[in-house]
Amino acid sequence: MEKQEKERLEGFVPAPAQYFTGQAKLKMFVQPDEITNCSVADVWFDAGTRNFWHTHGSNQILIVKEGLCYYQEEGEPLRKIPAGSVLNILPGVKHWHGASPDGTMMHTAININTDKGTVTWLEEVTDEQYHG
Repeated sequence: MEKQEKERLEGFVPAPAQYFTGQAKLKMFVQPDEITNCSVADVWFDAGTRNFWHTHGSNQILIVKEGLCYYQEEGEPLRKIPAGSVLNILPGVKHWHGASPDGTMMHTAININTDKGTVTWLEEVTDEQYHG
């Protein structure tokens, strides 16, 4: 890993491997508690990495900071979301997101109203789904 990348990923920890295909890292900024009903984290995806299908109890807002975000909602075509874009994923929408096969990706994930549940993990994204 290059020195610049190591510095950029300082403070990140491995994301839970059981919910990702490939390697992802997580840096939490805000943990939900009885006062702050929200979580905020940066998530780094190595090239080709994606999370499993999942839903949220309330909105999830993704801000793509670096790279190209692959994003798909169940029953919809794969979307390629460039850095600088924002996604507002509605409650209960089954979806997944990750990096392109050719490059890394980082997004900020904001989960609001965490008292309604943060995430329900589902099945793995197949290679066919990932490649659209």
